[in-house]
Amino acid sequence: MPVAPQAQPPAAAPRRWDRRSLLRAGALLCTLGVEHVAFAQISQRHYPQTAAKGNKKGIVALRIWPAPEYSRVTIESDQKLEAQHDLVANPPRLYVDIKNLRLGPELRNMETRVKSDDPNIAAIRIAQHSPTVVRMVIDLKQRVRPEVFTLKPIAPYRHRLVFDLYPLQRVDPMAQLIDERLRTLAQAPSVEAPPTPVITPAPTPTPTPAPKPAPGPDALDEWFGQHGSRPPAPAPRPAPAPAPAPRPVPPPAPRPSPAPAPRPPAPRPPAPPPVSSPPATRQQTDRIYIVALDPGHGGEDPGAIGPARSYEKHVVLAIALQVRERINRLRVNGVPLQAYMTRDRDFFVPLASRVERARRVQADLFVSIHADAALNRRARGSSVYALSQRGATSTAARMLAAHENKADAVGGLNIHARDRQVQSMLADMSTSAQIRDSLVLGRYMAAQLAQFAHMHKRSVEQANFAVLRSPDTPSVLIETGFISNPDEERLLNSPQYQARIADAIAAGVVTYLRNHPPLARVRRL
Repeated sequence: MPVAPQAQPPAAAPRRWDRRSLLRAGALLCTLGVEHVAFAQISQRHYPQTAAKGNKKGIVALRIWPAPEYSRVTIESDQKLEAQHDLVANPPRLYVDIKNLRLGPELRNMETRVKSDDPNIAAIRIAQHSPTVVRMVIDLKQRVRPEVFTLKPIAPYRHRLVFDLYPLQRVDPMAQLIDERLRTLAQAPSVEAPPTPVITPAPTPTPTPAPKPAPGPDALDEWFGQHGSRPPAPAPRPAPAPAPAPRPVPPPAPRPSPAPAPRPPAPRPPAPPPVSSPPATRQQTDRIYIVALDPGHGGEDPGAIGPARSYEKHVVLAIALQVRERINRLRVNGVPLQAYMTRDRDFFVPLASRVERARRVQADLFVSIHADAALNRRARGSSVYALSQRGATSTAARMLAAHENKADAVGGLNIHARDRQVQSMLADMSTSAQIRDSLVLGRYMAAQLAQFAHMHKRSVEQANFAVLRSPDTPSVLIETGFISNPDEERLLNSPQYQARIADAIAAGVVTYLRNHPPLARVRRL
């Protein structure tokens, strides 16, 4: 099958396929199926490839990604750029000299791209410093630790010169979590999650020995008790006593509040109507369940791109924000839930950093949210994945894991400056207990999604996903649908359908925590 020439020189001859190449390609398609063969081709097809005209080192694109964790400036060129940089204090600024480059309108345009709410960059100034050197001065709002590096071409990008500006005062995930928790408490008290009628899939997993949560105040919750409440408690108050005994309460038949009295055991469980549980435990809680939500991709890494040019990174962030809003309102067995997001805006987070951030806040669960893509536009449906230490459960799962694990290369990871601790995190072994618990969580998620969504795979698949390699946290990756399918792309962009996915994920979290409450953790600031 002839392939169209890539329009480099004007008279490029079409590539010829010999018999061996055709046989190899046919065998690959038969083995893998069409669905997961060429994610890069999908990205290349829809990503802009605007080459600069008439410039020896043409600037292809300029991008700025602001975030509290760090701000990134990217200059994309059709040839490799060389640069020298230095920091200047009082006022803080970074200057960068880019060699063998002439100043053009595309570079000058960067001066107008700085957003006023960028936490690190105040302004950018650019000038022709010498006949062959362009100088860029980045005025800073605070002192930073800069990382300046180049990235080789990888679909859909060409050569990239990247400036990552990390504030010297690093953003602490635990501090972020506390701020979010205080905002949640200020808005409204949490309510007990209603009993979810969960249809557990037929192959019921062997139940994990579920340790009963030993009530004991941990450091984080004590901090919440001291700083995070509005009205002071009237009295020291004994332990809350939510009585988490009979969990499978029949959901229907709502009763009026003055119930008749012939109900001897437990006349006061806060389960029947989820109207609003009394905020008795708002002042201080014995426990808190932390759920890490991980919207895939972000920043330089768009993820999969749909036929209507929807970016996976935007779709999954919108879903994750809705999941966070639901989780932060709930309690399970009297224990409040709190969501922690590995990213809550559009910026790139390396895979190992996602795992590290969840571990820094000692998350009880980790849920990574994605959207699938395939060359076959008829491929559709949701899937749930867990980690595997010994190969993938299917070829498609292995291909998907390999694709997702390339996110660092596309997003632009500075491999020379990676933290050794974070670097070793990727090689960390996950325990068999973590994988077993992840499969249980995955089955609950799949059961919830199957109630309204078409399932691409009904069983929980397994593969070696880097983002799921946490040795002590049940972790799943959810493919919410195929963004490459025009119909599912429309669904995934619909706020109503996003809300249904968010409901399903929150219900899966609640069901797992209700039936398999984690051990109490001691969380220190």
